Amino acid sequence: MISVNKLTLQFGKRVLFDNVNLKFEGERCYGIIGANGAGKSTFLKILNSEIEPNYGNVSIEKEKRISVLKQNHFEFDEISLLETVMMGHQDLWNIIKKKNIIYSKPDFNEEDGIEVAKLEEKFEKMDGWNAESNAGNMLNGMDISSNQHNLLMKNVEPSIKVKVLLAQSLFGDPDFLILDEPTNNLDSKTIFWLEEFLLNFKNTVIVVSHNRHFLDTICTNIVDIDYQKIQLYTGNYSFWYQSSQLLLHQRNIANKKAEEKRKELQNFISRFSANASKSRQATSRKKLLDKINIDEIQPSSRKYPAIIFKQFREAGNDILDVNNLTAKDENGNYLIKNLSFSIRKGEKVAFLAKDHQSITCFFDIINKRREIFSGDFKFGTTTRHTYLPNNYEEYFKNKINILDWLRDFSEEKDDVYIRSFLGKMLFSGDDILKYINILSGGEKVRCMLSKMMMLEGNILTFDTPTNHLDLESIQALNNAMIDFQGTILFSSNDHELTQSVANRIIEITPGVNTDKLMTYQEYLEFQENLK
Repeated sequence: MISVNKLTLQFGKRVLFDNVNLKFEGERCYGIIGANGAGKSTFLKILNSEIEPNYGNVSIEKEKRISVLKQNHFEFDEISLLETVMMGHQDLWNIIKKKNIIYSKPDFNEEDGIEVAKLEEKFEKMDGWNAESNAGNMLNGMDISSNQHNLLMKNVEPSIKVKVLLAQSLFGDPDFLILDEPTNNLDSKTIFWLEEFLLNFKNTVIVVSHNRHFLDTICTNIVDIDYQKIQLYTGNYSFWYQSSQLLLHQRNIANKKAEEKRKELQNFISRFSANASKSRQATSRKKLLDKINIDEIQPSSRKYPAIIFKQFREAGNDILDVNNLTAKDENGNYLIKNLSFSIRKGEKVAFLAKDHQSITCFFDIINKRREIFSGDFKFGTTTRHTYLPNNYEEYFKNKINILDWLRDFSEEKDDVYIRSFLGKMLFSGDDILKYINILSGGEKVRCMLSKMMMLEGNILTFDTPTNHLDLESIQALNNAMIDFQGTILFSSNDHELTQSVANRIIEITPGVNTDKLMTYQEYLEFQENLK
């Protein structure tokens, strides 16, 4: 068990945590949530003793091992992939090194023999004889082939480094596993593998993630950081979100009787638990949904952006025709080859690719940000398209404030009109006078969404729009994309968003493009059946 006692942390006048008391224990997975800047990653560092609180303490059971996902991708550059994974169990790794040093001594003596015998005994208790094969199997499960296992970390792509560091944190059956954004830069296959691993993991997991589907799949509890306090709830992210929103709605209905409110919430819990019982989670060790205490649920105090996409007019049936589109990267490799399809009004198309550059290339071509390609495309005459690119830095180079930045894209220059779109994205008061060149990644995305709302396109294009957004903004964007009556072309790393929005899937694989009228989950099952 990890016990947090009277924890307080303050930076200058800013109080991050005030008198926090929590326990993390058992075969549970705790999802840490909170607005950007609430202190999620800081809290993980306190649990791992990287940061000392101003007051209070964190205590861990004796002889229990904590493993943490490393964030420094260059720390193990001179180490092989296999050894980097094995270094995740530091005690075992130290024994291996000591053994090798003793066995390699030219003057091996009786004292060395006694010492190495003790090491061998510890080695066996730690399942050391299977360590190398276990590490190799873990890498294979992450789709890193055996012929790569002995390569140095500095000689592999960043995407492989991410997987190796993840494998390192999981290796050796730690008692407590701390993961900060573990799904970042992982492909869907590896995320699925990680979900399965964590569902069957026998110890305690504490995780920060903006991936709602991931949190829903693995979490037994939600730990909500809000207004210097940390509250613990039973259930996954969707349960926390929906129940807190229901309670917020009930709180705003002053004349509703307490008993009616309680009955409505109890009915919600029953429906949620019934649906959850059909999920992958129900087949694992995590079956706590029937133990939800109705009294522990609180309405969320979070502020959600008001993202509302309107069309300047309804488009005709013909939206976009693409004919034999072909493009290459700077090395002459195909990103897109002979891509052809037609989009009709109301379709919401999710684009997939093994190499995301292919999707970005396609979106840049149809939005006239890339000129080198062959083939052609044509939008319908009644269309207006707006675009949130994967790389939007070019929009934020000038030293002007947010208000003037958005005004430059508008025919209507009135302050009140411009402020209304910024206010929907939670820019209020002096926030709108911030210079755009010093904004955070999340603030820049919210600016781009303000721009898209204002321009009222009937075709919306998004290239990984949830990057840098907090869970509140992701949820609001997801709802807005579902509600939008026009056409959407998008790519996303967010499983829940893709599943809930898309009614058509196009996978760009140079030379063998796939186009299916189905949901994302149906497409994943279709691909699985092809194997």
